[in-house]
Amino acid sequence: MKSESPASPDLDLLCINTIRFLAVDMVQQANSGHPGLPLGAAPMAYVLWTHFMKYNPGNTRWFDRDRFILSAGHGSALLYSLLYLTGYPLSLDQIKQFRQWGSQTPGHTERNLDTGVEVTTGPLGQGVGDSVGLAIAEAHLAARYNHEGYNIIDHYTYVLCSDGDLMEGVGAEAASLAGHLQLGKLIYLYDNNHVTLSGATDLTFTEDRAKRFDAYGWHVQNIEDGNDLAAIDAALRAAREETERPSIILVRTHIGYGSPHKHDTFEAHGSPLGTEEVKLTKENLGWPTDPSFLVPEEALAHFRRAVERGQQLEADWNARMDAYEKAYPGPAAELRQAIDGGLPDGWDADILTFPPDEKGLATRVAAGKVLNAIASHMPTLMGGSADLDPSTYTALTGLGEFKSPGSLVGDMQGAAGGGWGYTGRNIAFGVREHAMGTICNGLAAHGGIRPFGATFLIFSDYMRPPMRLASMMDLPVIYVFTHDSIGLGEDGPTHQPVEQLANLRAVPHLVVIRPGDANEAAVAWRVVMAMREHPAALILSRQHVPTLDRSHLAPADGLRQGAYVLSEAEKSPPDLLLIASGSELHLVLGAQAKLREQQVQARVISMPSWELFDQQPSAYRDSVFLPDVPARLAVEAAFPQGWHKYVGCHGDVMGVENFGASAPGEVVMEHYGFTAEEVVRRALGVVKR
Repeated sequence: MKSESPASPDLDLLCINTIRFLAVDMVQQANSGHPGLPLGAAPMAYVLWTHFMKYNPGNTRWFDRDRFILSAGHGSALLYSLLYLTGYPLSLDQIKQFRQWGSQTPGHTERNLDTGVEVTTGPLGQGVGDSVGLAIAEAHLAARYNHEGYNIIDHYTYVLCSDGDLMEGVGAEAASLAGHLQLGKLIYLYDNNHVTLSGATDLTFTEDRAKRFDAYGWHVQNIEDGNDLAAIDAALRAAREETERPSIILVRTHIGYGSPHKHDTFEAHGSPLGTEEVKLTKENLGWPTDPSFLVPEEALAHFRRAVERGQQLEADWNARMDAYEKAYPGPAAELRQAIDGGLPDGWDADILTFPPDEKGLATRVAAGKVLNAIASHMPTLMGGSADLDPSTYTALTGLGEFKSPGSLVGDMQGAAGGGWGYTGRNIAFGVREHAMGTICNGLAAHGGIRPFGATFLIFSDYMRPPMRLASMMDLPVIYVFTHDSIGLGEDGPTHQPVEQLANLRAVPHLVVIRPGDANEAAVAWRVVMAMREHPAALILSRQHVPTLDRSHLAPADGLRQGAYVLSEAEKSPPDLLLIASGSELHLVLGAQAKLREQQVQARVISMPSWELFDQQPSAYRDSVFLPDVPARLAVEAAFPQGWHKYVGCHGDVMGVENFGASAPGEVVMEHYGFTAEEVVRRALGVVKR
């Protein structure tokens, strides 16, 4: 989007300084924040937001808007200034409440579509990773739904990033994949100010960033003066004209620009300038020293032209969408539903019910069958693994690889080229768990895509930051984690998760589900697909586990409540509660029978999800975990932290409190005490307390 009538140089400077000093005054009034980035980066942000970006401040959720990601989330005051000035529903009073309790202007940007903030950033590198997911979503939806004469999905993803974003490893992972995929509508503006939080970049960051991104397959441009509006304008136009490569524009800026004593120093990064330095900076740049939060009428009027312009842009899109619906009613209806995020009719029609089987199958295998049954009816389901599809069973059969349209690389189904291009729904993330997590966040934040990412549970450690942010943003990302315990066997302790389950369960809003057999795995997929406001982690076994005979056990649908009575004792109340998840569930069933032979009656509780259980009414929770039965034993091949909430001070937990070992899985499990006989021994000890 090009502004119809450019402003005069004087008006340009007035507008840029309005951005700068709203940000400076925010930080100063809060007595905390980061003034350096807004002072240096305001010119490029101004050009982008007034000359190029497509958005409607009156409808922050308009689907075909350009996405702007402030990956350098510490510079949040810059974004809040832009949102207020261009007419988003973010008031000047909220600007003045920067970093205060309950305000819409937190210290680092937090996803809030009502005010125009697309994703939560601050931990450096996350925003650049998210942006790749946003660009993948746009490319996929455009390839799937656009037809000649009907460009319904046609927008860009812009990122303002910093040195720190490019230093973090996730930035390299994501940029490498973006270049490989030739995401031509992804554009980085790199705030190349040569200063980090603690000193000059020369201390740690001397590589040639331009050559690095050129090697990634990016279109690279340099701007020597971050105040040169014409150069910024020309570079953005060139970046938009480059359709087969993502673009990075290295803009030489100056942190704390205009500050007499903090210009180009790390002191401008993360602390207020100070009352006297604010005054001197305003004087230096020709800005009135009083009042604070000054917004000249002429500048505001210029910025607010975005409101009418945005209304017209969306009205034009709505007209195209109406015409598209008449020409292509089927795809249009599918797209509308994708945008809404709902589940299509019949999405679960082919989900299997697995017959009883003593040998059974690994829950990763069962979950893979269910995933494919869902994907055949749900066009928005899209994802992949960190180079582990043969092990995680998450390849979407027959749905092609997401890859650049000109790629000659064959897909995982063995077809050279495959004919899928950007319409393919399998994303080959490569060995990039951290980037996979951020990209899934971007896919979910974009809308129209229901993303999943898969790897071994042990490697969830590599992607904890984006999982935490997905939970903070309430994005419905699905994580598929296989090889869930020491039971995976010969690969040994480096690959055998111990503390990972406890780590994941500690994350607020993340729903963790560890199904105990194939049918619980099927129900788990039903549950996570219905979740629209929380991420979920499926924890799946490598080894086979019996498929339980539900004709004399409770239905697997009990998983929906997080925990349920799988097998009742022969007397009421029972002597003991036996609780387990995952592959240990069949062990406690075996122990129940052996205890019965010793006149000890145990109720067996399947507890695949603490989070789902904790959401249930107290009456239900008490009906499962009988308050009058203090003898309780929980069995799970993982670190026992957290289980005492459920077993109480009179109960016990059989867990793993050391690293695993390299041996066949059944041998490792036996040596660590995961046998029915050991469950019986520990259970009797609990009963006798």
